[in-house]
Amino acid sequence: MRPTDFILAKRSGEEHSKDAIEAFLSGYLAGEFPDYQVSAWLMAVCWRGMSATETANLTAVMAASGDVLDLSSLPHTVDKHSTGGVGDKTSLVLAPLLAACGATVAKMSGRGLGHTGGTIDKLESIPGFQATLDEAAFLRQAREVGVVVSGQSKDLAPADGLLYALRDATATVASLPLIASSIMSKKLAGGARSMVLDVKVGSGAFMKTERDARALAELMQAIGENEGRSVAAVLTDMATPLGHAVGNALEVREAVATLRGDGPGDLTELCLTLAEQVLHASRLDCDRAAVEQALTSGRAYEKFEAWIAAQGGDPASLDSLEVAPEQEGVFAMRAGVLTGVEALAAGRAAGALGGGRSKKGDRVDLGVGVVVHHKPGDQVAAGDRLATLYHRNDRGLDEARRLLEGALTIGDRAQTAPLILSVLPPRS
Repeated sequence: MRPTDFILAKRSGEEHSKDAIEAFLSGYLAGEFPDYQVSAWLMAVCWRGMSATETANLTAVMAASGDVLDLSSLPHTVDKHSTGGVGDKTSLVLAPLLAACGATVAKMSGRGLGHTGGTIDKLESIPGFQATLDEAAFLRQAREVGVVVSGQSKDLAPADGLLYALRDATATVASLPLIASSIMSKKLAGGARSMVLDVKVGSGAFMKTERDARALAELMQAIGENEGRSVAAVLTDMATPLGHAVGNALEVREAVATLRGDGPGDLTELCLTLAEQVLHASRLDCDRAAVEQALTSGRAYEKFEAWIAAQGGDPASLDSLEVAPEQEGVFAMRAGVLTGVEALAAGRAAGALGGGRSKKGDRVDLGVGVVVHHKPGDQVAAGDRLATLYHRNDRGLDEARRLLEGALTIGDRAQTAPLILSVLPPRS
């Protein structure tokens, strides 16, 4: 393998074979090819693209570059991936809900890099929760409890980790084949037979238009199905934060309320839709009514408590999670209709308070964040509290207030988009 030939082939628009992709990435993982040559290839991919076959082959090679979980001994293994968003605590509700419906959720999740924490950061706001499990403990809990979520192993799709770091540093993130292969390589290595993809659309998402989101969803479906997985996808609006809470412990509190039947309508609706789709993909006999019953009966919350306890967390603490002690309100300057809650600005406000990371290794304050009390379309009066900032010692408060005030707009009428934009069932 001569890396220059590989780069030139893609620069000329040629299609790589799977063997060539494997040789190139193997050489990079072994330290034989330098970052600058791989960066040149990534830029060539951004300009020339990749065919569906190439993208599927790239994903399969990346998935096989490290450990691959064997979940074949577990029944109805399912997984979920979200392409990001603001206030997205869906996994905390969806995982126990799916387990309560008979599925097995054995999931590896990451920490956040950006304005808010990832699923593992949120879970670690629960006292005692242990996100690091060896493979034996991981599989045992999946079998006994039906749900386990641990931190992503460094040995899971390591080629993706190296490529992603280069993409972030070389402005080569925005390539559909590279985005799809990055996401799906980790999903394939995770071992689940069925999965649902929550592809976000809007200002708070990576994909800004429904057309682009659909293209990404369909490509990821094709990749999964090429590897024998059943993949459903749901396109969802992310112009406004999901639920009301943005911030780690605050989002856990909202997820707990949802599992107890008292959560925001949009979060509840999304979790029910995702559950219905992935259960259908896994061929479990569990329709929408059965999913709703698993939530309203309390079975999903019981499964949540069992999950948290199995990983060392204290279920008794769920009613008193620590949040930042200082609060400041943002109030309506005039009466009218809330016309928008700009998702990205709300997320950046939580990040300014210390709720996220600007680079790997940054410490996250799990107790800070933002709660937005109203949704677009709500009538508000002058002086109404629109949002609350949870902060610690005024850290980032001025910046967060400025961002949040800019995120909240009031007018005379609002045009609101539906939460569920489109559902793409498995194609086979």
